[in-house]
Amino acid sequence: MGKPALCATAMLRCSFGMAPSTLMVLPRKALDTMKPGGNIMDNKPFLNILPFGLCRSLANPTVAAATAANRGVLTPMPCIPNTPAPWTPGNPKVMINNLPAITQSSKLFCMWGGVISVIHPGEFKFIT
Repeated sequence: MGKPALCATAMLRCSFGMAPSTLMVLPRKALDTMKPGGNIMDNKPFLNILPFGLCRSLANPTVAAATAANRGVLTPMPCIPNTPAPWTPGNPKVMINNLPAITQSSKLFCMWGGVISVIHPGEFKFIT
């Protein structure tokens, strides 16, 4: 069997985040499900990628400033995703809006050093 394609409501985690988040996908063609399928360009902060609670990355300027103000004690601050690059890898055999679909093995990289991965693909269909 293939890998499940991600749909709206897929559950995500960030390696520096303190809470899970949900993939948001704008209305478009569904993958034989009731929910729209995600493609590699569903990487926009606050539109597709919601915050992960608090961020623990010292590469995040707000975390670094709060930690410095707290005499070097790591001080998590609200997550503000910074994801300029597309999801990788996409599945070029399944195109959604002329772009490769994202699958459960796809990753998204945050500029603050976090790796965003999939906890659960949401409602899905297996693809090859």
